[in-house]
This record gives sequence, structure tokens and C-alpha cells, in this order.
Amino acid sequence: MPSPRTRPAALLLVTTVAALGLTATTATPATAATVPVGAGSYSDTRPPGTSGPTTNTGTPVTPKLTPAAQGKPMPTNDWWSSLAFQRYGDNPWSTPMYGHPLTYQATAAGLDIGYPTTPAIVGDGRQYEYAHKRDLTLGLTGLNSPDTKADAWSDWTVTPYWSDGARALRTTIGHGMPFVYAKGTGGDARITTATAPTVFADQGNVLGITVAGHHYALFAPAGTDWTVSGSTLTAGLGGKDYFSLAVLPSPDALATYRKYAYSFVTGSKVAWSSTGGTVRATYSLTTQAQEGSETGTLQALYRHQWLNTTDALTPYTYVSPRGTMKVRESTTFTTSQRAAAVLPGLPKSGGVDAARLRGYLNEAANAADPFSGATDTYWTGKALGRLAQLVPLADQIGETAIRDKLIGLLKGRLQDWFTAGGANEFSYDRTWKTLTGYPASYGSDTELNDHHFHYSYYVYAAAIVAQYDPAWAADSAWGGMVRTLVRDAVNPSRTDSAFPFLRGFDVYAGHSWASGHQGFAAGNNQESSSESTNLSAGLVLWGSATGDTALRDLGTYLLTTESEAIAQYWFDADQQVFPASFGHDTAGMVWGSGAAYATWWTANPEEIHGINVLPVTGGSLHLGGEKAAIRRNIAEMERENGGPAVEWRDLLWEFQSLADPAAAKAKWDAGHASYTPEAGESKAHTYHWIATMDALGAPDATVTGDIPTSAVFSKGTVRTYAAHNHGSSARTVTFSDGAKLTVPARSTATGTGTGGDPGPIPGTGDTFQLRTGGTLTTATGAAAGSDTIASAGGTNHDGTPHQPLVYEARGVNGTLKAGVATAFRLQVDAGSTVGLGQQARVGYDLTGDGTFERTETYHYFATDPVTGWEEYSQARGLKSATGALGDLKGGTVRLEVWHAIGHGTARLQTGTDRSVLVIPYG
Repeated sequence: MPSPRTRPAALLLVTTVAALGLTATTATPATAATVPVGAGSYSDTRPPGTSGPTTNTGTPVTPKLTPAAQGKPMPTNDWWSSLAFQRYGDNPWSTPMYGHPLTYQATAAGLDIGYPTTPAIVGDGRQYEYAHKRDLTLGLTGLNSPDTKADAWSDWTVTPYWSDGARALRTTIGHGMPFVYAKGTGGDARITTATAPTVFADQGNVLGITVAGHHYALFAPAGTDWTVSGSTLTAGLGGKDYFSLAVLPSPDALATYRKYAYSFVTGSKVAWSSTGGTVRATYSLTTQAQEGSETGTLQALYRHQWLNTTDALTPYTYVSPRGTMKVRESTTFTTSQRAAAVLPGLPKSGGVDAARLRGYLNEAANAADPFSGATDTYWTGKALGRLAQLVPLADQIGETAIRDKLIGLLKGRLQDWFTAGGANEFSYDRTWKTLTGYPASYGSDTELNDHHFHYSYYVYAAAIVAQYDPAWAADSAWGGMVRTLVRDAVNPSRTDSAFPFLRGFDVYAGHSWASGHQGFAAGNNQESSSESTNLSAGLVLWGSATGDTALRDLGTYLLTTESEAIAQYWFDADQQVFPASFGHDTAGMVWGSGAAYATWWTANPEEIHGINVLPVTGGSLHLGGEKAAIRRNIAEMERENGGPAVEWRDLLWEFQSLADPAAAKAKWDAGHASYTPEAGESKAHTYHWIATMDALGAPDATVTGDIPTSAVFSKGTVRTYAAHNHGSSARTVTFSDGAKLTVPARSTATGTGTGGDPGPIPGTGDTFQLRTGGTLTTATGAAAGSDTIASAGGTNHDGTPHQPLVYEARGVNGTLKAGVATAFRLQVDAGSTVGLGQQARVGYDLTGDGTFERTETYHYFATDPVTGWEEYSQARGLKSATGALGDLKGGTVRLEVWHAIGHGTARLQTGTDRSVLVIPYG
């Protein structure tokens, strides 16, 4: 069966995406040098008969870089990679690049610019596209450049360069940037429009125009003037070398945008931290004033960013394939998210029959060929991942002989690949600054595709070995080669001269890109987001096992960030991203221009829905944070499939267990005897996973531990806290709801509230249940009931209560807990009604005098059209807040719940400890 990788010979998608041809070329033999790394090594010359990066016709290529950029590690697998990787020989400029809100394509005359605002549904309804369409071209008079090169880049910006000998042009473009900044010599500024423009503002050196319904502002140096002649607009630069352009959200925004037109962005940088179960990231732009003193700027945030920031945003918005982008007036913004959970394996539970698991483990460990004939990097990786998942399970039931045999298999194959000169090895390409495994697969050599996918399995498997044999993982032993793979795929260093920073992880887009050359009309793409997060989870485990907190925290940042991007852009968790005309609840692939209900190798619904699930590991728990999306996903798969999964049933059972463990367990019980496991799965792992989820409940993403290797599961009213301690001494893990769990050294532990742990939410003085009639109470033991949330009447009430249900507790006394925030879990059910969004606001009247000193409004929750309770929690994120908290002295606590959007009613559960408000007071 073809692999779920991004490169077959032709696409199953749409005609706007070019077909791929893979033609190998023979490497020129040279004296190969072996580069030792600890006990391992790699080669600095490709094996004979193999190839490095080529055009689609097999011609070797080198990076298209200016002299200023030569020798610097270029971040292939980016949104702009076609500037530097000439995949198609007849296009020395670039293919379309999707910066959002603007789109770009380099041509001989300069930079084509568009702002696509209307989606097209293509490929028999299987793909939506906001395809690049030129509104105008930014250039210089007379410019006719034979190619375009990359001159400079930073974390999410790039500077393309054109020169025809007489004229030279540099532009700076980037994610979230409404401006294009240009510096040119040898000609006047020239803008050519696709259709005759309408001028709505003429202020001399500042011109406002409308093209194809989109509003742009053109900015030339002070003292100059724009001349309009049909579709050509020119301005002399008055002895200066700069001008800029901006897409406006509306004509009346011109004055605001003019303020920042000469504050040129010169760089972009992200900084992250992971502390106490919270991941924070600050995104910063550096600027330089070309005239005047203004150094601020405007930047548009993607949905996954503005959902998780409390920084002030302007009313300005843009359309994008990722939903609405919101504009911030600043050079920086900060996001804050609960850290995604990672475990080496699911913890021990009473749901697993040890004898049955032992039988499955023996089958896997004693297979005639545990690696199933794998020879290339990808399929070897899949086999390594499959075996690595079984090591903690064998250890869990005391089967040390099986555990050690599995570890021996992992070590043997890893060491084989980590040693140069054999049938398989890693080879370093000095020109492209990359490490490629040979035998390669799916364009990992010729196109630099998928390194993060392939190497994720090696890093994850090595992390499991390190958990049990720290000496093996030392840099002086085999750990050095693991770190070299990490440097290639997701290097955290910006100063490493051998590998680029983060290669394929796009910090602003929030996820990785798979193609090394980005040579498609639809931009770059990523299919298997879950193999990308597999690398991040592997970093968490490797860093934890080896004491490398920097790598551990990098993994936590990457996993937590990409988790939100996956929820929004692959699964449309809030149903606010996919166009209504798309008609699907999931995307197999995300493109720069949109997304597709497709894979690279099959149209089978099981693979379309499963490709962003595999491999299922202790790093997959983040998917359980969007249970409604999982239910929609499974329901669509079964509709499209004409029934339950058959081919990839194990993966989809495990996926369903993250939302509905009992339903998944029922499917396992009915079908486990007659299926063939997916290539990266085993019956041992699937049985253990499903039985454990059924026993402990699905992941509870509303609670986090203060170490990355911790997780929480909820079943009914009981929470189970789990954590793995890689350290050499016992430690106490504290969870965000106050629970504490003591974990012995080098062990996994669980607790449910006994032995001093606080356990389930209800019954504490800071926890209030809802009662029909509008009361909040700390009392327990009531009968379950429900209240009806009134319809929004088809009007948008996002952020403003409309006919809300109101629940209050009065006369409340409490001391504010430092560092603790409001929390809630509300059970809601929209029945079969679609398009509803429940929203909550919490108010604190500190003295009971009728004035609410603090109000907190949370982003609304989009319910699914499937009957049954769903959980809305503060994890949706804080939309806005006013005032400050202080001690409660006879105060009032108020909860309001209403419909932000929709035409129907929904139920809100009352009288149970599953619908509660938890205030940050003692």
C-alpha cells in the first residue's frame, strides 16, 4: 500500500496543483568522509546511485540565494520555499506564496500581489481554495529580471530580490503582514493593476485605490507624487530608495495604515516558554523608520493566535483560508495556552487484562520480521514507532523479558541507521544544509520532503530507549546522532551554521509544512499533521529522559501550538474556518490556499480521516480536547465510508476513544478478532489503549500538570491524574485544579483523589454547581436537570449577553489565590440543531454592592448536531476581560450563559457536578 506521504507521481486533488514526476539522478562519486558523532556517524557524501535535490526532470539544483545569503542555512519546507528551490525548470521566479492576508508570486517584472476573499470549491467538492489571483504587480519601471532569489529571511518573513543588471528590487513580505515593503534602485516605483483601478484617495505621495473590490494604499517617499495612467501607476522616489503598499480592510482605514507605511519590518522572531503547565509565546517584529520616527506596525493574527491572546486588537479584520484574521496595532503580541499532555504510554488501569496483553505483546516481540521488511527511512520509522509503543506496556505488567527484547530491537535498528557506511545511513548535504536518510522515500531526498515526519519516529523510539537506558542516550554514545536528526528537522538554534532554524515548522502559521520546494499553485501543504506532532512529543520525551529542558520545552511549545492549529484548520473545531460550501467536517490536507478532503494516495474516507491521527501515542492526547470535532469526524467518515471503518479500524477506534471511550470499546469488542493492524499499529497497543480509555475516561484537557509528561482523564465525576517522572528521585506533580500526585523516580503514577489528592471537582468551597432557578451553590447531591438557552434569533451576539441564563451566589467571602484563574465545565446539548454557539460570562461583585469589579467573557463553544451532552469549558479561551480581581467580602459571583450565534435553543445541564463554576478563591 502506498504510504500516507506527500509525494506520489500525480495528485488526487485539483488541476491547480501540478503533477509530480520523480526522476532520480546519479550522484557524482567522491571520496566519502565519515563524520563521527559519539558512537555513531553519518556520511558527508551521498551513497552512489542516489540523488539530492533536483528539478522535476531530475536536474540537480542549488539554492537560489543572493551573495548576502549564500552559506546561510535556508529554511526549506516553508511558505516561501519556491523562491529558493527551483523545482520547475521553466519558472526561475516562484510559484504562488500564501502569506495571508496577502498572496504573492514573483515574476520577471516584480511581485504579483493578491488578496483572495472568495473561496472556490474545486475537485468535485473535495477542496476549497482562496487561490492566488493577481490584483497588481509591484516593481520598478523597466524591470525585467531573469530570476528571483532569496536575499534574507527571519522567523516568518522573507526578502525576495530581483535584478536585471540595470535595476534592483528587494521586497519584504510575511505572514500576517498587510504591508509589502520595497527598496529599489535604477527605476521609479511602478504598480500595474490587473484591471483599471478606482482612486478613492489622492494625497500626493499616498494613493488609495480599489482593484477587483479590494482596497490598497500606495506609499511613496514624502515630496513625491503618484501618476495614474490606465492600469499603470508610477512615482519617482525623489532620490530615496523606498516605497510600500498595503491592503486595507476598508478605505476609511487609510489614515491608520498611513501612520505605519514607512516603518519597515526588518525581522520577525518568536520566543517561547513552558512553565507550570502553561505555554507562552511572544511574536515580535523589528522595524526601521524610513522617514519620520514611527517604528510601530500593524499585524494580522490568525485564528489560533487571537483565540489565545488577551492583547488588545483593533476592529480591523481580513479574510483568509484560516478564517478571520484580526489586526493588532503593535510590534508584538503574546499567546498563552494550556500545555498539551504527553505520556510515554497510557498508565496502568484495571481495564486491561494482563494475560491478554501478554499474549499480544509476545506476538509482536517474537514476529519473524518485527520490522516488516522496511528498508527506507519512512517505513523503518513506522516500524520503530510500532515497537516503541509496546515497551512501556510490557514494563507495566512486569514483562521485563519482553520489554528488554523490544528495547534490543530498537537499539539494533537505530544503531544501524546511526552508523555510516552500511546499507542504510544518514548523509549530510553541505549545499542544502540538510541530513537525508538513504534509502530515501517519498521525495525526502530529491524534494527535501517530510524530514519531520520520517525522523519523528526515530526520535520517539530513541526517547523510549533513553527512558530505560540513559547511558545509551548520552551524547558520547548514540544520543549525539539523535540530536543531529533533531537539528535537521526542527533545529531550535538560529546560529547553527549547519542546519536552519526549525526547518519546516512555521511558527506564525502554527504548524509544519511538508514540501521542501513549495512548488505548487496552491502553496505549500501538510497532510499528516499527526506525524508532525509525533516529532514534538518525541522531543518532550527525549528532553525529559535526557535532562535537556530546552529541547523538552521546545517540544511542548511546538506540540501545544500545532494542537490548536490542527483543531482549527484540519478539524474546524469551532466550525468557523471551513467555508459553508465545502461540506466536510475534516481536511486530510491543509494547503496555503485552503484545505482538501483528500490524501496524496487514496480517496478512501478511512485514510482521509485517519491520516491526521496516526501514529496514536501518548503524544496524541491533545486531540481529546475537541471531543465534538472527533464525533463529527467519525460520523462523516462512516457516512462517506458507507459504514464503520474496515481498513484502518484500529486507528479510528483509538481516535473515537478520545471522545467516547465506551463506543470505541464496543467496536473493539465486536471487531478485534478479524482485522489486520495498520502498519504503525499492533493489537497489543490498540487493546491497551482502548481498554485503558474505557477504564479511566477520555482525556480532560481543561486540567494540566506542572510537568509536560502529565495528563488527566475524566470518567463521570471522577478524574484520574497521571504523570511520568523521568528523574532519579520522587517528585510531586501539581495540577491546575489543585490536585497533587506523588510520582516515584523513573515511574508513571496515577491517582483519583485518595491518599491526600483532592480528586473530583465537587464539594470544595470554590466550586459551585448550577441549579435550575438561577442559583450557584457549593451544595451537592441534587437531581440532574437542565435549563433552556434561548435562541440567538440568527443575530450575532458574540461578546454581548442576549436573553442569558443567569446563575448567582451571593454573600460570598474568599481570599484570592495568586496565579489561579476562573474555571468552568458546562454540559450543553444542541440536539440535532446546527450552527449554535454557547457563550459564558463570569462576573465578580467583590462587595455585593451591585457593581461588578471584574467581568470575564469567554469565546463561544460551537456544539455539534448530535444528540448528547458536550462540555464547554474555559479552555475555549478568554475573549475579553475588564477590571481586576480582589478578595470577596460578602460579594456576588454571577455566571451568564447565552447563544452568541444560531437559530435554535440548547440545553444547559444543572444539578450535577459536571456543570460547575470554579472560582479562584480560598
